[in-house]
Amino acid sequence: MGGAVSAGEDNDDLIDNLKEAQYIRTERVEQAFRAIDRGDYYLEGYRDNAYKDLAWKHGNIHLSAPCIYSEVMEALKLQPGLSFLNLGSGTGYLSTMVGLILGPFGINHGIELHSDVVEYAKEKLESFIKNSDSFDKFEFCEPAFVVGNCLQIASDSHQYDRIYCGAGVQKDHENYMKILLKVGGILVMPIEDQLTQIMRTGQNTWESKNILAVSFAPLVQPSKNDNGKPDSVGLPPCAVRNLQDLARIYIRRTLRNFINDEMQAKGIPQRAPPKRKRKRVKQRINTYVFVGNQLIPQPLDSEEDEKMEEDKEEEEKEPGEALKPEEPPQNLLREKIMKLPLPESLKAYLTYFREK
Repeated sequence: MGGAVSAGEDNDDLIDNLKEAQYIRTERVEQAFRAIDRGDYYLEGYRDNAYKDLAWKHGNIHLSAPCIYSEVMEALKLQPGLSFLNLGSGTGYLSTMVGLILGPFGINHGIELHSDVVEYAKEKLESFIKNSDSFDKFEFCEPAFVVGNCLQIASDSHQYDRIYCGAGVQKDHENYMKILLKVGGILVMPIEDQLTQIMRTGQNTWESKNILAVSFAPLVQPSKNDNGKPDSVGLPPCAVRNLQDLARIYIRRTLRNFINDEMQAKGIPQRAPPKRKRKRVKQRINTYVFVGNQLIPQPLDSEEDEKMEEDKEEEEKEPGEALKPEEPPQNLLREKIMKLPLPESLKAYLTYFREK
């Protein structure tokens, strides 16, 4: 299986290309990808590369290629309320997208080897919650990240419904990964140069399926302490939400449903159609190149990079029609909350102390 995905001009353009190449195949995954701008997880000065189908690495910070994340999200078959463990959680980009699908009653944990990357992920998560319009459009399962080596997870740790490992797993660590999975769960990891989906069908039975040929850097072997044994790493607790938090979730859900009903009654579409700047025609191929530590599909030069949609829009425009400046998106949920007859402190709590 291989593919070539054209570079996008923005996040929506990138998602359009991933859909055309059949990397994104379900609406739920598409919505999550559109809600989280990949460019927000790049360092300043590198954002121009965010919408290319390439991996990116700067120091310890690393993002896999969009086609890899697409295949992972589809293979995990995520559902609301599931528990998810991200082994090598990195910038938190994947964990944040997963959180939009899991919803407020899921569990979303990540373990990352490098402490500076965990701090980076927490900063990006805080920025998403405080600034992104997408946060108010979804019910969110906030990721919790810990520093540690994923090969040192404490033996008494809980199991998960869904697991992804973002580093190459050696064959002798395969069973270690499987034990972390609940019966009926799905594990996606690169092993023997194949991104592999493993389903746990019973206490001692599994089914495996190869998804995509890849090349990841191998897992870092754990260091040993003075006793000659590696220290164990504790995962975040599976905490039960308190009554105050539950009240906030259900108030926001009720208001969001009320807004959706209002829009439906007025015939207003709930989601704006995806932006299309141009239509690129690319065929799936079997050509790969190494980029950093990953084997990435390499698009071939093509004369079929046609601006079909642009041409159509130009034909439909009347002569002399002036371009209207884009209006900022309206946050209807926030507007409803701010009109509630409540103290300002409670309104701030209901908006997660967002300023817009």
